[in-house]
Amino acid sequence: MPRFRIARFDPESDKETWYKTYEVEAMPRDRILDCLNRIKWEQDGTLGYRMSCAHGVCGSDGMRINGVCALACQKLVKDYGDAEEITLEPLPFFTVRKDLIVDMDDFLERIGSMSPYLVRAKNPPEKESLQSPEEHRKVQDVIRCILCGCCTSACPVMRENPDYVGPAALVWAYRYLYDSRDGDFLKRLEKLNEPDGVWPCENFFECTRVCPKEIPVTKSINFMKREIKKHELP
Repeated sequence: MPRFRIARFDPESDKETWYKTYEVEAMPRDRILDCLNRIKWEQDGTLGYRMSCAHGVCGSDGMRINGVCALACQKLVKDYGDAEEITLEPLPFFTVRKDLIVDMDDFLERIGSMSPYLVRAKNPPEKESLQSPEEHRKVQDVIRCILCGCCTSACPVMRENPDYVGPAALVWAYRYLYDSRDGDFLKRLEKLNEPDGVWPCENFFECTRVCPKEIPVTKSINFMKREIKKHELP
């Protein structure tokens, strides 16, 4: 019977985080999210966490599981078979709203600072902007981002430099920088060249390791660094 040690915190009643342990009847192939649901529905209705699609698409159930950021709907009980207990904690770096629920506002604002939308070209086509398969392949990896926040939480640089825009925002920057239909390439590159843009990244690769969609985050950031150097931006 798996044992879960879950971080609890309610800002209305708690001064600091505390932990509560639960035992759950579960099969090895049950998801961590399934176990959380059983705890909430059968043992403790006060437990707070996010979930939506439960299939690794929405990214809402990101948390730290035994010290590693992941999606609870993707991880199975058998993945932690050698552990005496499974510890569930909220994503690091984020402000905790309740238990495993974190405030995503600042995270989304950082992504918003990268202008995550197509900018119209000066001379747009009369009909739709077409994109060849080769042009699409340039961004096909990064468009898998589901805004779960795991990469940003796992990044050691975020803890040392909270002004760093973060790996998730840079993934979205890459997506539009190299989209053949966008008309703001140089302006986007200048934004990335700012002190808290691409340069704080120190290639720890933690963002890439934890990404539930297997996006080559660090590789994408390094590619943009080379792009800046190629254009000889100051």
